[in-house]
Amino acid sequence: MITKRLSAVASVLLLCACHNIAPRLDHQSSADHRFPARTKAVSFAKIPGWNDDDATQALSVFAGECHRLGALPADSALGDDTGGMGTHVGDWLPACAAARAVAPDNSAAARNFFQTWFQPYRIGTADRQGTLFTGYYEPEIRGSLKRGGIYQTPVYRRPADLQRVRDAQGHMQIGRWEGKKFVPYPTRAQIDDGALARHRLELLWVADPVDLFFMQVQGAGRVRLPNEKVVRLRFDGHNGQPYVPLGQIMVQKGYLQQGQVSFQAIRGWLETHRDEARAVMEQNPNYVFFTELASASADVGAPGALGVALTPGRSLAVDRHVIPLGAPVWIDTSVSTSGHLEAWKRLGFAQDLGKDVRGAGRADLYLGWGPEAAQDAAEQHSVGQMTVLLPRPVARQDKVAKDGKDDGS
Repeated sequence: MITKRLSAVASVLLLCACHNIAPRLDHQSSADHRFPARTKAVSFAKIPGWNDDDATQALSVFAGECHRLGALPADSALGDDTGGMGTHVGDWLPACAAARAVAPDNSAAARNFFQTWFQPYRIGTADRQGTLFTGYYEPEIRGSLKRGGIYQTPVYRRPADLQRVRDAQGHMQIGRWEGKKFVPYPTRAQIDDGALARHRLELLWVADPVDLFFMQVQGAGRVRLPNEKVVRLRFDGHNGQPYVPLGQIMVQKGYLQQGQVSFQAIRGWLETHRDEARAVMEQNPNYVFFTELASASADVGAPGALGVALTPGRSLAVDRHVIPLGAPVWIDTSVSTSGHLEAWKRLGFAQDLGKDVRGAGRADLYLGWGPEAAQDAAEQHSVGQMTVLLPRPVARQDKVAKDGKDDGS
């Protein structure tokens, strides 16, 4: 976790709240629950464009997920306990075992695998308007391992005293201990003022605080050093302070009109109002910490919430109360590519989460890294349809395989 005409609300959602979340799977006991109500079982024949997608590429992405899932306890939760099949790791393991037997270069076999092992459910939204697909990416910015010259803005690693605890009501709280008292962690403004300066948490230093702000929004990034080496960074927690969308603040203060709010407009204002930019950014008290992806290849995306490398055009940030992490999701929408809007019908995978990706009406497409991805993400704003593929019970899968019949049940 974009083509526009942006509404005021959609603009605020899009521009300031899509960073992905650190991998964390809750350990719960498995239970039998139903998938959320606004779904409809359909046959693969009812999925527009199903036979035109590259099934071997989709199978490769699924196999990468299976490698991760195989390392987790079977009762680890991937979604809400309202989800039934697919909400726990163990639900996916039979399909993962079957995937290993499919020839990776056989398109027909790969497509048949998905049709045999999964049941499609079309996702409905409360307003019947479809799902809004926005986009996110990995920024690339200039930085240095040492402070000096233009490199004066620190990028902090996660502090050792940053803790997560449950309060008396069972709600998760983020903060730190001061003696026996659990208190909120410093805000963005306090951190900018030096609250962490003596803790030796600096991963590196960047040239532009606006660049850092937007890297924190996206939740991952690439920092190009003076010697042209690239350091990969990924989300490693936040200070627990509320996330306040910057577009909302700028409209309230009269810096931008509602119809003007866009990624480019926000960034442009900050870059042309340097004396005021810091105070405006500090209106969002939320602050993201990073860790280095030391062994990551430059040719793959940063890990998402599931803990696997994101794939441009295939990975999707969703609300896991609606769609379990790891689930294949058929995406039927339009996507901005190099400034042109194109029909987008392909199998994606729910591998990430986003702060403002809530409900069936929102999803965030991962579009890669670099300047073109940044432009595509800024322009991605289209409505479409999601169809989630959930694992069939083994007995049902055996019947589908035997009969060769997909009746949408």
